[in-house]
Amino acid sequence: MVRVSRSCAIPLSELEWRFTPSGGPGGQHANRSNTRAELRFDVAGSPSLGPVQRARLLARFGPVVRVVADQERSQLRNRDLAVRRLRERLAEALRVQPTRRPTAPSLSARRGRVESKRRRGDLKRSRRPPGGEEG
Repeated sequence: MVRVSRSCAIPLSELEWRFTPSGGPGGQHANRSNTRAELRFDVAGSPSLGPVQRARLLARFGPVVRVVADQERSQLRNRDLAVRRLRERLAEALRVQPTRRPTAPSLSARRGRVESKRRRGDLKRSRRPPGGEEG
């Protein structure tokens, strides 16, 4: 089971794996070993998702979520990395952002703002040369 959140868990049987050579430097080991892990999850056909979860994931990712990991030289570590990335992506997409309620500045904040503007004006006024108009 891949536990995404408290209300969402995906059985490993719903995940589709594919392994290919990762490429890049590494000599013969990299050329002959299928260490690059590609993980696919069918959002549209998953029976483990509820209707609200499915709708959120379809809107965010489409019908299939695909994750690739090829940073490690070991297929097992790349598998773990791919599962972790899938879990993080799904958890982020399923997280409900709280609605922002606009608030007004408090009375003391408004007074403090006006007071700081007055102090700044006094400071600038004190820097003027005495005697009135300039220029």
